[in-house]
Amino acid sequence: MTIRSLLTAIPLMVLGWLSVLAVVALITDEAPAYVVVFPSEGLMRNLPDDIAVIGSSQVSVTVTSDSSGFAQSLYRHGARLVLPAGLPGCLPLPARQ
Repeated sequence: MTIRSLLTAIPLMVLGWLSVLAVVALITDEAPAYVVVFPSEGLMRNLPDDIAVIGSSQVSVTVTSDSSGFAQSLYRHGARLVLPAGLPGCLPLPARQ
C-alpha cells in the first residue's frame, strides 16, 4: 500500500466505523449511555428531566436515561452526533475471578 492509498483508506475506515455506531444508537436501546459529540447549546438547555449527564468534556457530553428511544430523542432535542457508550462489543467480557 502506498501512502496515498493509506491516507484515503484510514479516514474512510473511521467514517464507516462512526456510521455503524450512529446506526446502532438509532435502531437499538441496548447502550447504557450515549456520547453526544459536539453538543449544541440548544441541546444542553433543553435536556429532558429524565436524562442524567454522567460526563462531559470540551467536545462531548455523556448522558444516560431509562426511557426507550433515547438516542432518537437526543436528535430531536438538537444533538449533532449520538454514539453508544458502554457496550461490551462483539466479544464476551472475561469472567471475574
